[in-house]
Amino acid sequence: MELDFILNGEPLKVRVNPAITLLTLLRDHLGLMGTKEGCGRGECGACTVILEGKAVNSCLIPVLKVQGRRVETIEGLAKGDRLHPLQQAFIETGAVQCGFCTPGMIMTAKALLDRNPRPTREEIKEALSGNICRCTGYVKIEEAVALAAARIGGV
Repeated sequence: MELDFILNGEPLKVRVNPAITLLTLLRDHLGLMGTKEGCGRGECGACTVILEGKAVNSCLIPVLKVQGRRVETIEGLAKGDRLHPLQQAFIETGAVQCGFCTPGMIMTAKALLDRNPRPTREEIKEALSGNICRCTGYVKIEEAVALAAARIGGV
């Protein structure tokens, strides 16, 4: 079938098998490798993207659910050579360890900051609670989100 949606701000029309997930479309058909498959069951957050402003596990989203909707991936955050404030903060605070969870963490944090540019530490922890970091880098990740929030929200 033909699927029309907005991907990282650009209209896109693709032919897809309606049985696949959004994760499969992004990685296998569109070559967007930033979205990672961890568990494939919606438990780890590695595949998190933003769908209509909400952080979602793309491994659980049937591709037909994106028809006519907006999807944001990690590839859409930087503007040319200028990193998104979250990406920059992750680098500056040392929040990037092995890097596998990083795209999902950043997309989850972006959805949080888009709806709440001045979150408390508890709100940051709560938002990130569905994302697993095997390197146990949560403290630096939380620091990175707080730093980006301060820059974005002007705190």
